[in-house]
Amino acid sequence: MLLNFFFFFLIFLLLCGLLAFSSLYVVRQQSVAIIERFGRYHKTSTSGMNVRLPLGIDKIAARVQLRLLQSDIIVETKTQDNVFVTMNVATQYRVNEHNVTDAYYKLMRPEAQIKSYIEDALRSSVPKLTLDELFEKKDEIALEVQKQVAEEMSTYGYIIVKTLITKVEPDAEVKQSMNEINAAQRKRVAAQELAEADKIKIVTAAEAEAEKDRLHGVGIAEQRKAIVDGLADSIKELKGANVELTEEQIMSILLTNQYLDTLNNFADKQGNNTVFLPANPDGVESIRTQILSALKAK
Repeated sequence: MLLNFFFFFLIFLLLCGLLAFSSLYVVRQQSVAIIERFGRYHKTSTSGMNVRLPLGIDKIAARVQLRLLQSDIIVETKTQDNVFVTMNVATQYRVNEHNVTDAYYKLMRPEAQIKSYIEDALRSSVPKLTLDELFEKKDEIALEVQKQVAEEMSTYGYIIVKTLITKVEPDAEVKQSMNEINAAQRKRVAAQELAEADKIKIVTAAEAEAEKDRLHGVGIAEQRKAIVDGLADSIKELKGANVELTEEQIMSILLTNQYLDTLNNFADKQGNNTVFLPANPDGVESIRTQILSALKAK
């Protein structure tokens, strides 16, 4: 009799232990558990150790993640200038911890619903812009889409954290045309730069040539001045030596010597052409007379 009582007592303790153990459950960090009692919402359990009624009275209907989730969406639409574009959109969202029941009971497939809202928002805003404007205002469009979707999804217990347009891909033919246009523009700029460089070279060369001619002229002028000064000094020396010659005779002698020196210098240089000169005295006298006549005429 005592043995039977002890046996039933052990079974009772075992059953109580099993019931107590089945009443305990653990909720992981960054998640919550939806508890239903007899099929109706009862409470929301947060992370840690929790207790429920056993025997299926309280049941864990679902475990809802509170972590940040990301959905990648591809949307195809058309711009104002009739260019079809494919847009890659990344949306980051999470369940509102203060409105978990709406997130679980009101919406079955949140990712599909978010995709529908994003597609609707983009297909209503992108056709108002040209392709160039779409590239320029990509971030502004993403922010506007985020506001619209966040407002709609807040009624379902979801928070839209960030919406990004990660890629805008035009039609292949349009993309090729854009690349050709950009290549043509770069070639035109390169041609302009080369033309400008050639212009600078030509201007610089012309300026250098002009400076060269100017310096050459200065050199000739200095040379002629030195010759004149030398002739004047020679005349003064001859007068100082009491040479009984007139100034015209002295000038004739000096000019004749200068003329002969010039011919010698010309003959000493290589590559010069042949110069025919009168060999008789009358010819030399004629050259002297011509030089003096030219000086008197000036």
